[in-house]
Amino acid sequence: MKKVTVSTLLKRRNNGEKLVMSTAYDAIQSRLCMAAGIDFMLVGDSVAMTQLGFDNTLPVTMEQMLSHTAAVRRGAPEAFVVFDMPFMSYQTSDAEAMKNAGTALKSTGADAVKLEGGAEYAGLVRKMTGAGIPVMGHIGLMPQRVQVCGGYKIVGRDAESADKVLEDALALQDAGVFAIVLECIPEELGRKVTEALCIPTIGIGSGKYCSGQVQVITDLLGMMEFKPKHAKRYAEIGQLMTEALKNYADEVRSGTFPTPENTFQ
Repeated sequence: MKKVTVSTLLKRRNNGEKLVMSTAYDAIQSRLCMAAGIDFMLVGDSVAMTQLGFDNTLPVTMEQMLSHTAAVRRGAPEAFVVFDMPFMSYQTSDAEAMKNAGTALKSTGADAVKLEGGAEYAGLVRKMTGAGIPVMGHIGLMPQRVQVCGGYKIVGRDAESADKVLEDALALQDAGVFAIVLECIPEELGRKVTEALCIPTIGIGSGKYCSGQVQVITDLLGMMEFKPKHAKRYAEIGQLMTEALKNYADEVRSGTFPTPENTFQ
């Protein structure tokens, strides 16, 4: 499969092709995503909840993100992989942010980094892109600010917050991001932002007019009980896994496993 690059994504967007992004957290998931023809993968800080058992994204560390991203890269060497900058890996200072972003690319083989925030991070984004670090933006609902916002809420339903989303998008584009994730904003606002930009918008709960979509792989595959409104389940893998493990346990307890086929002589 031909390597996807920033230029590839922009070309596909300009050709009117919808872009497909999924999260991936390990080598098996990234291998499956590539086999399915997913355009690019995000090693999201959502790994905190989907893999590590936390209640939100805040506890995940740089070290954990580096480990998961390296695994994703090993599973799909030719994939376009985005490293999600975890909470407090870029907020303390531009120098610390630059160091962490550089480490992310150099030690994992990721192709780009993603960070949450709007115009307030335009200066940092400009420094990163100027240093050769591709950056994906993320505005709208920002999970790393869940404690400040008092929960996960739709953003942009009133005129003031909608204007802020558009202003942030334009500021990030001007700073050099190659794409922007729009999370949980009204569909019409998603259309307005997408039409105002020259770069891809990747929606999650932001409607069909975005340049592409991103979803959490465990939501897509039904691996967890939680089912957000913005996600569609294309399988119930969690249920299948539970049934398979129960069958295994039953056969061990009844003595029907292992059979001669599973035994060395």
